[in-house]
Amino acid sequence: MADRLMEPEQISASASTPPYSERPPARLFALRAERLEKLATNHPMGDYLRLLAGLCQAQQQVMDEPPASLLPTPERLAQARTHKMPPLAVESLVREDGWQPFLDALLERIETPNDAVAKALDSLRQADAAQRRNWAVSLLDGDYQALDAAVVPFLGAALQVAWSQALLALPGGSVTDIGSGAHCPCCGSPAMTGVIRHRGKQQGLRYLVCSLCACEWHFVRVKCVHCDSSKDLHYASLESDRHAPDKAPIRAECCPGCQSYFKLLYLDSDPDAEGLSADLASLALDLRMDLEGYQRQAPNLLLAPGG
Repeated sequence: MADRLMEPEQISASASTPPYSERPPARLFALRAERLEKLATNHPMGDYLRLLAGLCQAQQQVMDEPPASLLPTPERLAQARTHKMPPLAVESLVREDGWQPFLDALLERIETPNDAVAKALDSLRQADAAQRRNWAVSLLDGDYQALDAAVVPFLGAALQVAWSQALLALPGGSVTDIGSGAHCPCCGSPAMTGVIRHRGKQQGLRYLVCSLCACEWHFVRVKCVHCDSSKDLHYASLESDRHAPDKAPIRAECCPGCQSYFKLLYLDSDPDAEGLSADLASLALDLRMDLEGYQRQAPNLLLAPGG
């Protein structure tokens, strides 16, 4: 039977409806590296940001020449659609070791500017597949006590490039709204940051950014990402933005209900902002939130949180 023709008003509604999810650019990690280098200038954590910029450059090299692929079979992708599950579900794929060649490839490309980095890289090189798998599961579960903090950025970077590469290779229509809320509809990982768009039909909309694969998906504004409450939400910014908080490019959405906060990037104030780099460069905001009694629940896989 032929498809039913759409009425004019249906065509108009379809054209004005923003996409539910978007994939990251193919140069994701190169763009992150460039942004981190820029943010490092005159930053109190400049050396750290430059170190991670180099790590992102290595990620881009692996992305451009992937040693393997996590992409599931067409049958598994069909099952995921049928059962409304993330097509790159991290809970299962992280235990299947298809990401480990990405770690080996990344380790070959990372520069070692100091002994601490060299020691962390050696720990990852010498670990067997089972140990690496256990560390990866702990990292993605947020169990930082189960692994050395020094290996977190490099292990996290390998996981990111493996899942981002698979996301870009997914057939069209694979990522759909599965009612995942604050968890990525592509891989099931928690969101890292949110972005408030500023152009076209997406102006004013909030998209969450996955901490693992960098997929972005729509999530309504003025609602706590962690508990869905809209009651008494308020916003905090860096001390440097105290004179114009409504223009601050990055703000923490604070929820008194669950005592958590979530960082938001406002692209009308900084069109070039990028989630991971902005998060790392604004750790002073995390310190302020901690002092005010709010807890961070959003992970950044290139950063091991303090006690």
